[in-house]
Amino acid sequence: VQLVESGGGLVQPGGSLRLSCAASVRFSSTYAMGWYRQAPGKQRELVARITSGDNVNYADSVLGRFTISRDNAMKMAYLQMNDLKLGDTAVYYCNAESPSARYHYWGPGTQVTVSS
Repeated sequence: VQLVESGGGLVQPGGSLRLSCAASVRFSSTYAMGWYRQAPGKQRELVARITSGDNVNYADSVLGRFTISRDNAMKMAYLQMNDLKLGDTAVYYCNAESPSARYHYWGPGTQVTVSS
């Protein structure tokens, strides 16, 4: 499974961005999808995750500001990010997780920079 993120960029505090993740043809709707991020000098952390049954969970730091969604027919996942803060600056990675978490697939990442 190959994943490619898009939609990152430079945005001012309070602004919005929508990240997209395109999965290859081998992607299955049984996979959970997630967005992770890694800021300089920090470990990669989970931002949001959506299961095959559309159950979602978010990091406390983004709750109420970010929304994860998926389109199985298009093999896409999205992360709508609103009210962006300086602390949201990071490289954002798309993740696909096979059932029972046996396999994890990662995209190359997309940079999100929040700066005034």
